[in-house]
Amino acid sequence: MTSKGNLVRLGLLALFWGSSFLWIKFALTGFSPVQIVLIRVGLGALVLLAVVRVQRLRLPRGGRLWGHLVVAAFFSNVLPFTLFGIGELTVDSGMAGVLNATVPLWTVLLGLVVGQERRISVIRAIGLAIGFAGTLVIFAPWQGATSELGGALAITAAAVSYGIGALYMARFLAGEGLPPVVVSAAQMISATALITLAVPFAGLQPVHLSFASVGAVTVLGVLGTGIAFIFFYRLIADEGPTSATTVAYLMPLVSVLLGALVLQEEIGLRVVLGMVVVLAGVMLARRQPKVAAAAPEPLPVPTAATAGK
Repeated sequence: MTSKGNLVRLGLLALFWGSSFLWIKFALTGFSPVQIVLIRVGLGALVLLAVVRVQRLRLPRGGRLWGHLVVAAFFSNVLPFTLFGIGELTVDSGMAGVLNATVPLWTVLLGLVVGQERRISVIRAIGLAIGFAGTLVIFAPWQGATSELGGALAITAAAVSYGIGALYMARFLAGEGLPPVVVSAAQMISATALITLAVPFAGLQPVHLSFASVGAVTVLGVLGTGIAFIFFYRLIADEGPTSATTVAYLMPLVSVLLGALVLQEEIGLRVVLGMVVVLAGVMLARRQPKVAAAAPEPLPVPTAATAGK
């Protein structure tokens, strides 16, 4: 039975991750997408390293393992975080949160393509079809609007990247026997190194410091990329991965509501309908058969995708 403490953690986790799209909007008023990612993952790494130190854990060793962590960091953090910043230059934060909810659909579809999903039931296939139909409703190509198309495509590409990262981690990191917080800390260190390399090429734009932009990127790093992971793994330990990842269903609701309340974004009927259809598809696509072969569950990917993580 879920305890009150875990319900509180689940609610806070949905708030931290669901509000990420709002904070990105504020952060973009002072920083470029690459600059936001640099500060975000850097702060997240510091928070997670502090937890590793307090728990007297050790970071991974070995070049092979760190190589996998670098790849995971690219697809699960650096690339999607950057694409979200680019996308939200033209797309509302609420729509960004709704499109992010398609991550589980891409994960299942890509799993089928690469063979990590060896078969799919009729119900899950229907869920995929419904979920992608909901995405089509959100894009609404029949309306002919192009002002948000580029941003929406960038955010969708971020969702695809999360799916790739999830499959890669399940394949190469889930069986290493490392504490999840150690994996997250090492992954954030790798992400910080990767995005630092990109700064000379795409992150030297003028910075416009303000309370809103600095506060937003700080919240993204400390809460959304650091403390949120700690809550997430506590939920995994107490409730299991399946229960913990129910946060994915709450995140788009949070993003849409905050966008409307704080930024006065219009909650169009089309976006709301698309969100409902996508979430219905996700619920069906994630449905597992009642009898499954005994195998360890893959390590959940701690991003806005869990959707990120």
